[in-house]
Amino acid sequence: MTSKKGIGYSVFDLFINTNVYISICAILKVEQTNHLFFLTYNRTVFYLFVFFATLCSYNFHWYLTPLTPSASPRIAWNHRYRRLLLCIYFITLLLSLYFAWQLRYHWLPLSIGVMATFLYSAPKIPHKYFSLLSKIAIGKTLFLTFVWMYVTTALPVLVADAAWTTQHTLFCISRFCLIYAICILFDYRDRDADREQGVKSMITWMSEKKILMIFLISLALFVISTVALYGESFSIFTIILLLIPGGIVWGLYNYARKHFTDYLYYFVLDGLMMFSSLLTLLFGI
Repeated sequence: MTSKKGIGYSVFDLFINTNVYISICAILKVEQTNHLFFLTYNRTVFYLFVFFATLCSYNFHWYLTPLTPSASPRIAWNHRYRRLLLCIYFITLLLSLYFAWQLRYHWLPLSIGVMATFLYSAPKIPHKYFSLLSKIAIGKTLFLTFVWMYVTTALPVLVADAAWTTQHTLFCISRFCLIYAICILFDYRDRDADREQGVKSMITWMSEKKILMIFLISLALFVISTVALYGESFSIFTIILLLIPGGIVWGLYNYARKHFTDYLYYFVLDGLMMFSSLLTLLFGI
């Protein structure tokens, strides 16, 4: 019984720590964007590009993350299996380039996403010029939030050559604010490691009260922009489904600041980014 449980946890850790789970989250968010806005283009190629690009960027990021005294179990796992992460990185890099080539006629919007993704992980590259980026306060959080919003929300619209509307703008703001609120919790968890590595994030220099204020402002803007979609032909039921993850994030704020388990952060909180996607697909909205 114990061995079976151990095997189950090992497989689950592999699923999370090799970034397959977060890559699936990205695909589901793209699918929700396509579904809500009736986007027509070669979705299969774009899904594959996003999936492999997410795998590539996350494994590159975790491969470069050093093992520190305050490191989480996930970082320790990554350190043990660095060769696996590096192998996945190179394979998915080639696959990402292949599918990016299929989307080459949209090279400009794709390039923006690639550059923003690189800037997020660049401070971890062991070179003095890249390490300077770690001195930019709150930079890593904004880069990560922008990348997730852009790749899963704006980029599908741009690749589909759809006319940009107020709906798209509001949906981008909604997603950005929800993801930013989730990232604040991650920054709070990572604050000791960031201080050790000299990375300046918002959490490393702001007071608890200011952090809470920014968290609440982000969630308030999420609610306002999401509700505003009702005036742009979204049904009230769709609005409710979109709002549910924000309510859960708000409810988890105090708990997540005291419990730093990897499963809470890399399964539950990461999963909340795509939770409304699952709901809209489940209910066929």
